[in-house]
Amino acid sequence: MNSAGPASRNALLTTLEQKASPAHAALVVVDVQNDFVADGGFFDRIGADVKSAQQSVPNLVRLVDHARAAGVLVVFVRSTYDAQYLSEAMRERNQRREIEMPRCIEGSWGAEFYAVQPLAAESVVVKHRYSAMVNPEFDTLLKRRGIRSLLLTGVATDTCVESTGRDAYFMDYYVSIVADCCGAASASDHLGALERFDRDYGAIVTADAVIEAWQRVPPIPKARVDIAG
Repeated sequence: MNSAGPASRNALLTTLEQKASPAHAALVVVDVQNDFVADGGFFDRIGADVKSAQQSVPNLVRLVDHARAAGVLVVFVRSTYDAQYLSEAMRERNQRREIEMPRCIEGSWGAEFYAVQPLAAESVVVKHRYSAMVNPEFDTLLKRRGIRSLLLTGVATDTCVESTGRDAYFMDYYVSIVADCCGAASASDHLGALERFDRDYGAIVTADAVIEAWQRVPPIPKARVDIAG
């Protein structure tokens, strides 16, 4: 008896044009928030190199604009790490690493998006862990929209972007990281994450390559988008 599910019976998506198709791709913008990107935010205050993330933002803004024009689903992911959301393991890690400074507190400047902003009808997924896939509403939203392939952008490449990508891969999504639309606390963190991901999980692509792929296919009409909390 063949136990393969519906997804396994679909044709493989082997090219970037197939993976980026508006018919089944989502552009996911992970944690592009003041605390992780802006001067004076949490990362900046603990000594991370926020310039790396800031340099990726113009490419990201351009990619989001092209995604909207192509009719690609755009999903924004936003972290909130208020005290009530932290597990014992998270609190222990913060204490051990001596980084107990609050970050991404609901309603604070640090939790606001940096240089990007979802449109009124676009999805915002809130998470309290590195991986956006921990929020089951995200997976529900993707399945409801027939999404098979994720194009990941944002910060930090080696933590929240990579964690989301790994979990999505384990949940049978195609996952590509748009390298020049991501940033990390250091160049070595960024490049190391890309090398790992390319080896074990999904493709590493560029904004230009994705935009060119979209330009080779006709845009599709925009559908209603849900807000996931």
